[in-house]
Amino acid sequence: ALGHGLVEKPYENALAVEFGLQNIPFRQQPLFDVLYKTHKVGLFIPDLIAFDAVVVDTKAIDRITDHERGLMLNYLRLTNLRVGVILNFKHAKLEWERIVL
Repeated sequence: ALGHGLVEKPYENALAVEFGLQNIPFRQQPLFDVLYKTHKVGLFIPDLIAFDAVVVDTKAIDRITDHERGLMLNYLRLTNLRVGVILNFKHAKLEWERIVL
């Protein structure tokens, strides 16, 4: 266990290690094009996608707010997936939310 209070990246990397150890299929930081009227205008890079079905977003923030929920809804739209999980490692007790389109 890493404990709480680190920045986000070690938690993302630890989840990738654990997914591998548990034989959970995942992709770490896959690239998704952001399109506007069929033109590529940017890239979206989610932390993790598990089972080719769940966007996993790691955070180390005071609390999950509507801002993070809104971002996850955008992430789901950009990836054409329906389920996302926000994991907040800031405090001793893990805070998490599941978002479904």
